[in-house]
Amino acid sequence: MAQLSDDCFAFSGPLMPIAEMERLIAERVQPVSETETVKLAAARGRVLADNVIAPLDLPPFDNSAVDGYAVRHRDLDPNGETKLSITGRLTAGRAADASLGTGQATRIFTGAPMPADADTVFMQEDVRTEDDAVIVPAGLKPGANRRLAGEDVKKGSLLLPAGRRLAVQDVALAAAVGLTELKVRRRVRVALFSTGDEIVEPGKPRPAAALYDANRFLLDGMLDRLGAEVTDLGILKDDPAALEAGIAKAARDHDLVLTSGGVSTGEADHVRDAVEKIGKLVFWRVAIKPGRPVAMGVVPAGNPGTAAAFLGLPGNPVAAFVTFVRVVRPLFLRLAGANAEPLTALPVRLAFRYRKKSGRREYVRVALRPGTDGTIEAVKHPQEGAGVITSLTETDGLAELAEDTTTLEPGATVGFLSYATLMG
Repeated sequence: MAQLSDDCFAFSGPLMPIAEMERLIAERVQPVSETETVKLAAARGRVLADNVIAPLDLPPFDNSAVDGYAVRHRDLDPNGETKLSITGRLTAGRAADASLGTGQATRIFTGAPMPADADTVFMQEDVRTEDDAVIVPAGLKPGANRRLAGEDVKKGSLLLPAGRRLAVQDVALAAAVGLTELKVRRRVRVALFSTGDEIVEPGKPRPAAALYDANRFLLDGMLDRLGAEVTDLGILKDDPAALEAGIAKAARDHDLVLTSGGVSTGEADHVRDAVEKIGKLVFWRVAIKPGRPVAMGVVPAGNPGTAAAFLGLPGNPVAAFVTFVRVVRPLFLRLAGANAEPLTALPVRLAFRYRKKSGRREYVRVALRPGTDGTIEAVKHPQEGAGVITSLTETDGLAELAEDTTTLEPGATVGFLSYATLMG
C-alpha cells in the first residue's frame, strides 16, 4: 500500500530549507507501484507507468498543408509562370488513383494525401486558372506546403515517456497514433481532515468563537487538480487520543495523510505530538513564509515495514495554500510516480518596497498590472495576514523572494508564480 519505510528520511536541523526538502523527497520517496490500464477518455491527469512507443508515423502519409494545387517542382519554370494541366481533385480521406505526370497538377485540399511523384503545393490564392489548366508563379521552394510522413512522430520513436502526468494534448497525441488505452499508475490515496475545536462544518451552527472550515475545501480542490483519490475525513477536535487514533487509522489504507491546523507550538496543538507517538516526525518547520510550522512524518501503514507519509499544514488558509504548493505538491508528485515538475517563476517588476529576514524563502501575494511603460508590474496585496483568504482571491499569484534577499526596492525584478501554474 504505502511507499515509504519508516526511516526514509533523516533531518536533525531546526529549520529545513526548501531545496533540502525537495532533495530528500526526490531521493527517498518511492512511487506507488500498482498500475492499471485506462481508456483514453479517463487518462487525463494520470501518470504514465511505461514509455509509449509510436506504433506508426504521424502523419502516416505525405499530405497537403493547404488548399491548392499539387505539382512536381521539377516541371516549373524557375524564371516565370508555368501552365499545368489539371488532372484530378483530391479531398481529405481520398487517395490519388494515379501518379502525377509531366506538366500536370492536381487540385488538392488540406489533409489530402499527396499524389505519387508530387512534391510541392501552391496555395489556391497564389495561382489563377484557365479552363482545365492552372498557372503558377515562379519562386516557390521545393516541398512547400507539403507535410511529410513522420515529420511529427516517427514510427518506433518515444511518443510519451513514463512518468508523464498526462495533459489533454498528450491524450490527443496518443489518439492520433490510434491508441485507445494507456497503462498508468494508480491514483495516490490521500486522507484529508482539518483539526481544531474552533472549526465547524459549513452549513452547521457556528458558535460565536468558531470559524467555518475553509482549508479542507481548499486542499481537496488542489488535490483533485493533481489527480488524487481523496477520502474526506471531516474535522477532528483538539483531543490527543482522537488525533492519534484518527491519523493511525487513516494511514492503514492511504499513501498520504494530510491535515491542517495543530502543528505549531501552542498548548492545544496536538497533531505533532500525535505523529511522534504513533510514527516518526521528520521535520516540523520549513524555511518558508507564510507556513513555517509545517510537519512531515511517517506513520505505520497496513503492511509491516511500510508507512504512509504524513503532512500537517498550518491552520491559516494562506499558509496552508503556500505550504501545499511548495511542500505537498512535490511529495505528492513523487508518490504518484510523476516526473519532476519544477515551478518556473517568470520575471516581473516590483511596484513596492519590501524587507524580509535572510534565510527563508518568502511568498508575497501580488496582482499584476501594466506599468506606465507597458512592463508588467507586481502589486502587493494590502493585507499580509496568513488568514486573509481574500488576499488569494484578489491577486494573481505569488512573488517568490529568495532566501538571501533582505531588501527589495520598487523596480526590482523578482520571480512570479501564477495561481494557474501552482495549481496545475
